[in-house]
Amino acid sequence: MISILIIDDSPTEVHKLTTILDNDKERSYDVHVAYNGEEGLKLARECAPELILMDVVMPEVNGFQATRQLKRNEATKNIPVIIVSTKDQNVDKVWGMRQGAKAYLVKPVSATELLNAIGTVLAEI
Repeated sequence: MISILIIDDSPTEVHKLTTILDNDKERSYDVHVAYNGEEGLKLARECAPELILMDVVMPEVNGFQATRQLKRNEATKNIPVIIVSTKDQNVDKVWGMRQGAKAYLVKPVSATELLNAIGTVLAEI
């Protein structure tokens, strides 16, 4: 099983992403969920997932800040991050990648788009 941490403050989005992962016919996932950036950083250190799906717009620690902190921490720097956000401006995508994300997807994300991005990122590690 592939361990994935979803960091998103929207229960609806968490449900959508989890459903996509649950319905993947090629891979099985062990999904962990954090509902804010601070909780996500803590959980990433505790459970050491193989991949993180990160929202950007969250209270306190946003997804850009959390991604940057993950990449600066020795224990989490090698965990790939895919940003999944409603922020769809090119500057947001560039900024997300500069923080250390491996991919940037815009919500609403399709199952095919998400699973392809996960497959691509996991193939690189």
